[in-house]
Amino acid sequence: MSFWSAIVLIVAIIAFTEMVKARHRSRKGDAPEVTDSEYGREAQREIEDLRERIKVLERIATEGNTLDTRETQRISAEIEALRDRQAD
Repeated sequence: MSFWSAIVLIVAIIAFTEMVKARHRSRKGDAPEVTDSEYGREAQREIEDLRERIKVLERIATEGNTLDTRETQRISAEIEALRDRQAD
């Protein structure tokens, strides 16, 4: 074996070793494999949860701004004011 053949062989061994180490490092941080159907079901569940949250937020945002709600709040405030006057 010539000198240059030995150098090429050593470089090839080092490159292969580095490639194996890099693959090992990248697999350490990977999450367990998830199939497409599992991912689809998980995504669908998350979408349904988000839709439910949006419904709740819409209800909260609009509930206090209706005419009935404002009228009820006005009447409650009036009743409390009359109670305060009566207590004095």
